[in-house]
Amino acid sequence: MLFIKRMKTTRYFEEDVLGKKRPYMKREWCMEAIQSPDHKMLQPDGRVRYYKYIAEVQKFVRVITLADGETVHNIFFDRRFKPKDH
Repeated sequence: MLFIKRMKTTRYFEEDVLGKKRPYMKREWCMEAIQSPDHKMLQPDGRVRYYKYIAEVQKFVRVITLADGETVHNIFFDRRFKPKDH
């Protein structure tokens, strides 16, 4: 039997990000970014940024988590992100 861990999210993420601002974003993209990021960095406020190229849309997403590194707070397409190997 396969057990899938439920993604932790903030109320802001659920109500504002997915609910109003960016309903086209997919939860699976958040999980992909956190589980196998193309790049990861710590913000000065302790939150964590995960960058992942999403081939389906040919864009990079930036997923922001709380300081625990797993509670998703935001996701958006990051037009300015340039991977170091490109």
